[in-house]
Amino acid sequence: MSTEITLQLDELKKKALVCRNCKLRAGCQQVVFGEGQPGLMVIGEGPGAEEDRLGRPFVGTAGQLLDKILAAGGFDRKVNAYITNIVKCRPPSNRIPSADESAACLPYLQAQIQILQPQIILLLGATALRYALNRSEGITKVRGKWREHEGILYMPTFHPAALLRDPRRKIDVWVDIQEVVKKYRELVDPEHFSPYC
Repeated sequence: MSTEITLQLDELKKKALVCRNCKLRAGCQQVVFGEGQPGLMVIGEGPGAEEDRLGRPFVGTAGQLLDKILAAGGFDRKVNAYITNIVKCRPPSNRIPSADESAACLPYLQAQIQILQPQIILLLGATALRYALNRSEGITKVRGKWREHEGILYMPTFHPAALLRDPRRKIDVWVDIQEVVKKYRELVDPEHFSPYC
């Protein structure tokens, strides 16, 4: 990551750490800002208990599955994937963030996108789809179909937590990841290596 991008993300993170624009901050342990390297951007819903405890996105059971999914496509948060969420603070009992909470946090996500300048964003689940693209369709209806917004290509797919509840959906996510790999080679890195596609 370039020094300029690192500095910009650090400044944005400082603002997020003291944010009180919604009630979520009062009930969580810490802000889970995002982590990784420029390349594929991955957006989920919000931190869970383990993420809140460690201050890192997608480190619980669903996060471990996400890492395996990304690795199958040749992506790694230490090399070429940046992972974040719609909201940066854990909603109580891991409930879906409200419209007000999501709207309060959206400027941080928009700034992350502006700083990182991704060409491809992977959206995990209905909440990410709803707030990143202002779309109300269900994830089942639109997963696997590219969406373009402000010059960025978005691929909506199932959230890893949904795969833990219904493993049959893993096949769909694998199809979606293969599409992401193809497009990533086309737009970002023609030499991108994936062990499986």
